[in-house]
Amino acid sequence: MTHAPITTPLTFTTERNTHSLPAAEREAILADPGFGKYFTDHMVSIDWSRQEGWTNARVLPYGPLLMDPASSVLHYGQEIFEGMKVYRHPDDSLWTFRPEANGTRLNLSAQRLALPQLPVGDFIESLRQLIAVDGPWVPSGHDMSLYLRPFMIANESFLGVRAAEKVSYLVIASPAGPYFASGVKPVSIWLSTEYSRAGRGGTGAAKCGGNYASSLLPQQEAAANGCQQVLFLDAVTREYIDELGGMNVFFVKKDGTLLTPNLNGNILHGVTRASIIQLAKDRGVAVEERPITITEWKDGVASGDIVETFACGTAAVITPINVLKGPGFEVGDPEAPAGEFTMSIREELTDIHHGRRPDRHGWLTRLDA
Repeated sequence: MTHAPITTPLTFTTERNTHSLPAAEREAILADPGFGKYFTDHMVSIDWSRQEGWTNARVLPYGPLLMDPASSVLHYGQEIFEGMKVYRHPDDSLWTFRPEANGTRLNLSAQRLALPQLPVGDFIESLRQLIAVDGPWVPSGHDMSLYLRPFMIANESFLGVRAAEKVSYLVIASPAGPYFASGVKPVSIWLSTEYSRAGRGGTGAAKCGGNYASSLLPQQEAAANGCQQVLFLDAVTREYIDELGGMNVFFVKKDGTLLTPNLNGNILHGVTRASIIQLAKDRGVAVEERPITITEWKDGVASGDIVETFACGTAAVITPINVLKGPGFEVGDPEAPAGEFTMSIREELTDIHHGRRPDRHGWLTRLDA
């Protein structure tokens, strides 16, 4: 990975939104925000050009972007994004989880999509600047948070096929309620046998919109077959598990070993994934990161060698899986509850997020100080 050059930290300016939502209306939204339906009063914007580098860092009122119809992102999909959350702790302080990991991953994605790298310090400061004006939007309910969406788009007006020489980096925020509003429940997964998420040498390890767009049709197929998520195999052999449409996957064996597909260039470097691996090792659990075939999953469930399966990502944190379906087969028990390890590690991680448990690894960063 090529690191961003050392630069002077950016200085931000702030333009307050003179039409911010009244406090009473904001509190009504925070009582039941759902996910991704409402947005805060402000956003962050930073410009980049090949001639000047990163400039014009500012907080400004949330609103539509002025974009030329020839803007390159609209034609060639040169864009990346991140997803993270801000948590209100019992003392009302505001924290986010492992932002340096998200900033590093943003740069990994930028390298693959031929976009400029934003210094991680400026990435974290952009979050602080937004929270400085929109901190009241962080909800205080159980397992609620403010979801942050940093993203970068090619914003040069031209129709030639090359890397853009003008780019915009932005951060928007949306209050989020509990992912499982009525309690954590296992989901069923559909195995996509016709479609692939990413191929060798492609953009599978980058967090870019094209990867998610390619999962939408298979996700519709999953829903048509009564499943909540879709699973992809590698594009070459169609034997090895990659990941779900937007989540990494784990297996718990009867002997207590934790398995997950290795980062093979096709799989996103999940921050939640890495955190689960560390917490499992803290408990003395053996963790194996290696290629895992779909046959190993099916046979393992049938024989009882695999006793728990779960997926993980920023939005849901950890989602138990009790059934795997595909054309002509179904394994698992739709009535099976979430596994003991699954729920235990989920509780530990969410407790760290919300300040209910000590942060032994220094993963939390305070944004309102």
